Amino acid sequence: MSRLLIEASTPLCLLQDAGRFGVRHLGVTQGGAADWLSMAWANWMLGNALGAAVVEITLGGFTVMAEEDCVLALAGADLGARIDGQGVASWRFFSLRKGQVLALTQPVLGARAYLAAPGGFNAPAVLGSRATVVREELGGLDGRGRALSRGEHLSYSGAVTPRPMPHTRIPDFQQAQPLDLILGAQNGAFSGQSLFDAFNTPWTLDSRADRMGMRLLGTALEYQGSAMISEGIPLGAVQVPPDGQPIVLLNDRQTIGGYPRLGALTPLALARLAQCLPGAQVRLRPVVQEVAHRLQVECLHVFLDC
Repeated sequence: MSRLLIEASTPLCLLQDAGRFGVRHLGVTQGGAADWLSMAWANWMLGNALGAAVVEITLGGFTVMAEEDCVLALAGADLGARIDGQGVASWRFFSLRKGQVLALTQPVLGARAYLAAPGGFNAPAVLGSRATVVREELGGLDGRGRALSRGEHLSYSGAVTPRPMPHTRIPDFQQAQPLDLILGAQNGAFSGQSLFDAFNTPWTLDSRADRMGMRLLGTALEYQGSAMISEGIPLGAVQVPPDGQPIVLLNDRQTIGGYPRLGALTPLALARLAQCLPGAQVRLRPVVQEVAHRLQVECLHVFLDC
């Protein structure tokens, strides 16, 4: 078994995998990597299962030292990664010799980076997943939902079959792309002007954002329907509270809610949103479920074809 010693960390550095499913009826949310696509590519580069446990590093501040020679992979945001002070690019696998230090410092482009190790990082499975949900005290290195801390060890024991990331599949986080949204059951209860504004004006990401949700700031949306009874909340749901400012609900969201919803962002749109920093401007684009499903299937087929 090989290990990495954590020399620096923050409350935003978490062990994550594909998420925890089949338990929402118990009030347990799914957790999992916010940018699931970057997580999958980090694992793919090492020949891991696409949902194997990785470290999700948000905004930097994470440092590890290799206790043995190893091969790791990094995908997602450029957080100024360095090995013993020398820059290392994201979207690649790399060797780390015993005693060398890998540090991810601060955002250069994007918000979340994903560090993968051969076979995935070891941790106890809680309700079928190693995903860390701090609020629910589930997952992580000890199964109790704690963020990674200085002095802890990340262990792994899988065989490694590294392969380079296809250059054409590396996303451009600088390129503005609309976020696809599947319209929901309550969208017809918003005023016509609000529906026009929702999809034809930019939204600014508020600093009030975490793994539960991201608030969008812009023209207030007006809901004209009757009061709702709380109902199940899917990943990516775009709720509109009484102040008219939408909230995109993410991996650590509550399982039910009573605010009306415009709809839900697609998984591909959520991966993109997870790399946006506060203050960034985004646009919403309505799509029908059939189109969203086709795009998702095409994306997943890429992993089989590469």
